[in-house]
Amino acid sequence: MKNLRFEAIVLAISLIVMGLFIRQGLKSVSESERSIIVKGLAEQEIPADKVTWPLIYNILGNDLNTVYEEINRKNTIIIDFLQSKGITNDEISVNSPSINDKELNYYDNNKSKNRYNVTSIITVTSNKIEAVRSLIDNQKELLKEGIIIRHEEYSHPIEYEFTSLNQIKPDMIKEATKNARRAAEQFAQDSESKLGKIKYANQGQFVITDRDATTPYIKNIRVVTTIEYLLED
Repeated sequence: MKNLRFEAIVLAISLIVMGLFIRQGLKSVSESERSIIVKGLAEQEIPADKVTWPLIYNILGNDLNTVYEEINRKNTIIIDFLQSKGITNDEISVNSPSINDKELNYYDNNKSKNRYNVTSIITVTSNKIEAVRSLIDNQKELLKEGIIIRHEEYSHPIEYEFTSLNQIKPDMIKEATKNARRAAEQFAQDSESKLGKIKYANQGQFVITDRDATTPYIKNIRVVTTIEYLLED
């Protein structure tokens, strides 16, 4: 009987001690896992390095052979004009003409006497941004030849791109990471803690947008880095 009582006391003491150890262990784990999640922004404005310019014009007529001859003549004038301004043959592509036959279009209520409306597109793709912009703004030579270039903002817009993102990625990620750490250090200081190691990091996606509607050839590039730091006493 005495032995059973002694064993019960020993077991009770063991459970109490074990509970204290478990509680202390959980407390230590909890304290070691204190952390803070911060975001760091890097932003940069940079000129576009690629432009795509569709030169679109129309020819009206009733005889397809005559229309095609006129397209070939005007295409030659446009290409000569572009090359005289420094655009190379490799930067110029000529699309197949698009033909609208009014006799086959039952829903066309246009009373024009011309049966055919042919659209021709010559596309300039170049990294000579300033040269192309100058040509877009000054087409007097083409107007003198009776060539009116249309600008279609929706179906065939002039597009400016920035294609050298890989060259600026490392510096922008470095800047975003620095900004995130500054925010984490300030939080640690305000909470009377010390900033520990990085527990988790996500560099985020790079987003490229036009600076504004009037300067699509200037790009705004931004990235937001998310970092989780451990906090120490």
